[in-house]
Amino acid sequence: QVQLVESGGGVVQPGESLRLSCAASGDIFSINVMGWYRQTPGKQRELVASITNTGDTNYANSVKGRFSISRDNAKKTVYLQMNNLKPEDTAVYYCNLPDVNVHWGRVIEVWGQGTLVTVSS
Repeated sequence: QVQLVESGGGVVQPGESLRLSCAASGDIFSINVMGWYRQTPGKQRELVASITNTGDTNYANSVKGRFSISRDNAKKTVYLQMNNLKPEDTAVYYCNLPDVNVHWGRVIEVWGQGTLVTVSS
């Protein structure tokens, strides 16, 4: 089927930057929406950013102006550039592909394994 490999998480100080990557592999025909969610213990998972196959983007208000989502269709990869990180950005970030078109007319949703971002001084 489809596998997602996330990378780029780590520990940084406030004001620093990180870039998350999520690479998809498998029997993929096309990918419509690609997005990033984040979650902290005891809180509901929230959408951070998403991007469509036409380039339309959506951001949570808390990250507007600081985060930027992009995609490389040739590499089947979505990125999340996170600038001016704040302690409240600390969370496990999950890559989400809600509508992957695979062969034989199937559409599936795929989640990444999560990558931890810790912002602390």
